[in-house]
Amino acid sequence: MMMRTLLASASLAAGLALSAGTAAAAPFACPHVGGNFVFGQEANINSLDQMASNTISTRNIAMNIYEALMTRSEDDKPILQLAQSVSESPDHMTYTFELRQGVHFQNGQLMTSKDVVASFNRYARVGLERSQLAAVASWNAAGPFTFVIHMKRPQPTFLTLLSSFSVPIVIIPASQENVPALQLTPIGTGPYQLVQSVPGSFVRLRRFPGYSPDTRYQNRTGLGGYKVACFDAVIFRIVTDPGARVAGLRTGELQGVEDVPARSVPALEKDRNVTILPLYNWWIQIALPNTAAPPTNNLWFRKAVQAALDMKAIMQAASDGFYKLNVGFQYPAQTADYSDAGKSTYNIDNAALAKQYLAKAGYKGEPVILLTDTDYTQMYNSAVVMQSQLQAVGINAKLRVTDWPTSVQISLTQSTGWNFFFTGWGTQPALGPLSVMQFFAQPVPAYFPPKGHPDPEVLSLWNGMNDQSSPEARHQAFAAMQKYILDQVYAVPFGSLTAVQAVRANVKGFVPFRIPRVYNVWFSK
Repeated sequence: MMMRTLLASASLAAGLALSAGTAAAAPFACPHVGGNFVFGQEANINSLDQMASNTISTRNIAMNIYEALMTRSEDDKPILQLAQSVSESPDHMTYTFELRQGVHFQNGQLMTSKDVVASFNRYARVGLERSQLAAVASWNAAGPFTFVIHMKRPQPTFLTLLSSFSVPIVIIPASQENVPALQLTPIGTGPYQLVQSVPGSFVRLRRFPGYSPDTRYQNRTGLGGYKVACFDAVIFRIVTDPGARVAGLRTGELQGVEDVPARSVPALEKDRNVTILPLYNWWIQIALPNTAAPPTNNLWFRKAVQAALDMKAIMQAASDGFYKLNVGFQYPAQTADYSDAGKSTYNIDNAALAKQYLAKAGYKGEPVILLTDTDYTQMYNSAVVMQSQLQAVGINAKLRVTDWPTSVQISLTQSTGWNFFFTGWGTQPALGPLSVMQFFAQPVPAYFPPKGHPDPEVLSLWNGMNDQSSPEARHQAFAAMQKYILDQVYAVPFGSLTAVQAVRANVKGFVPFRIPRVYNVWFSK
């Protein structure tokens, strides 16, 4: 079959495949090699199985270990990573990936198309966002370094979805194909490899000496590009207390931290041994209802909750003032993608209306359990304020507080014992409407419907987003889906907050991103 090869330079917007690159500039080389970089992470991990975990705490670490066929550039454009090229058939029913050759896993094994087939097989079984493969009929190895995807139907957004690093289809050795979810021993093709993981304490990585940088680039871009491990080791230390992270940064015990509380920023800005790194639009603070359990299985009750909330008070508590109110699931700064569809449902703060809705729901004072965690103060504080606001209109709101991995596991596996799960969506909104709305279409939909069966209208709207060939039509479809989600109260977004990261002044090359990239980062002498 005649194929169309998608080509673009490393810096152009299309970015779906790359030419051999230019040799005008020398590739990145570490100005200094060596040392151990200790990074203070605010939450524990539930696993390093990147296929089966969508938590940011997992992604922070795992995406320095793993790589995928495609990823995103610094400006959020789809680019190739482990694929050398991708060709699309004229009827849009076949994608052929030629793999980069000479790439090795961290166990020394050469990566081939058999590993890619096995990785897709496992993802189709345990991957949290395996709905991205819904339009795919099959895949196969057409040669040692050729991987082919056959579609059931054309899907204009397929490569965009495939490039997402929300829960990416990372490539693992074929021998790991049948490992159960969350039990994977991390073996990837990335610049760092796992040494030791101690739950609740730390994860230690070391430089992978057999790493093969992508020579089509001269430097990193997003999660792709030319990557080099400058440190001997990177230790992700779990430091849930914000004050302890700040103290460790000031003493030098920590060389970088994931989140600095707003109240500590003025003092740190005066410390010449510390570099402050704000990251705007860090995440959307959000509560997700359990629509399988009473009373949140009742739409009028969910509308009562929606009507009762004062988002300013919630976001103030969650962020110490570093926030913006906004409707829905994109950041206002993303002007091309942002929509205020459903704005009538947002920040209503009307106690009388909330009580009317409670009467329509027939609410009799049943406990309403707010499932939150102690690792992320933003989530805990927003839950505390929401509890108070719900109690003020007569809702018997109670907190259920665990650590972050436990709260995630409860939300995914228990259909009773909780009514709202508190989380933050950061990576997905940054990746665009498709990535964030996929939360509502994935095998465990974000609103946790009865027996896992999603609302057919949600799936119809999701398919509508993916079937549109033009960006304008996709945006309209996104707005329609956002309005429906908010009208049905399948999510309660509070607003977006700013994160402040920081490193010691002798740490060079660290640029805030959706995850801490610890490659192309070094200590000054």
